Amino acid sequence: MTTISYPPKPSPGDRIAVISPSSGLPGLFPLPYELGLERLRKEYGLEPVEYPATRKMGATPRERADDIHAAFADPDVRAVIATIGGDDQLTVLPHLDRELIRANPKPFFGMSDNTSLLAYLYNTGIVGYHGATVMCELGRPGAMHPQTADSLRAALFSSGPYELAPAERWRDVDRDWADPATFDAEPETRPGNGWTWVNPDRVVEGRGWGGCLEILGWLLMADREIADPAEYDGGVLLLETSEEMPSAAEVFRTLRNMGERGLLRRFSALLTGRPKTWSFDRPNGPEEGARYAAEQREAVLRAMRTYAPDTTIVFDVDFGHTDPQVVIPYGGTVRVDGPARRITVTY
Repeated sequence: MTTISYPPKPSPGDRIAVISPSSGLPGLFPLPYELGLERLRKEYGLEPVEYPATRKMGATPRERADDIHAAFADPDVRAVIATIGGDDQLTVLPHLDRELIRANPKPFFGMSDNTSLLAYLYNTGIVGYHGATVMCELGRPGAMHPQTADSLRAALFSSGPYELAPAERWRDVDRDWADPATFDAEPETRPGNGWTWVNPDRVVEGRGWGGCLEILGWLLMADREIADPAEYDGGVLLLETSEEMPSAAEVFRTLRNMGERGLLRRFSALLTGRPKTWSFDRPNGPEEGARYAAEQREAVLRAMRTYAPDTTIVFDVDFGHTDPQVVIPYGGTVRVDGPARRITVTY
């Protein structure tokens, strides 16, 4: 099994690399990006450092890899955070220098398409952090959600256990980043409904691995950064879906393929993120959104009943494409206490 360790943490006053390993959307939508940078400075005391491709749309995989190398190699930079996701980060992975990154371990924060880099870091022996991009979480209109802000602060600066809690209120509907009025007030939220537990008869403690389900599917197809199934024995599988809102059939088929590869049965627990049920292309109302989420939940259960029927499962955990969003250590320790209905991560 790969030896994996936590990289040294930054302190307020340190420099943090801000990179776009996937899409250069800061160049198209400066409002949430600049707001996110301002909050890094004012609320976290960190000094953002940009790189040539950070605001560049259409940057080549090599250019983005160069930025990753520069961020990790700079001794004055103490952490790295992605601006946002995208859809082609797996093309960057072949250009990365694993030994350079292994020799300069740093906390990396990202989600969505950044699942690719998180999986790469896992196989390099470095714990990463699933969550907290500059544009989405730090650039949230009005204010950061308190749960997101607290989780990010703990993940950035602390090294101990951190207990998660279900969101009392959450948001699904987005607003136009190009419209300055979007940032005048916080988004509307709706009441939370807690977590749903399946097979909560044990306590599981293991290393977190997984990420955005669509990206994991692409990595599986490209045969990139997916280790031997035995690597994940006893771990905690983290799965969530994006704003592209894959159908229940697609979710089931991806999980079925993971099951056929021998992956699902290796994990002792599964945490599923609250699914995104609204997008600009599919502006579902609350009833339609609830139906979509229920169909996805049943697709997950169908696959797990077939390939890993005894696994402890928790649905609607607040990570991934949701608001609030908690940071999950990728490769770090996740404790799922079924009898007590508690989830604790170690940052």
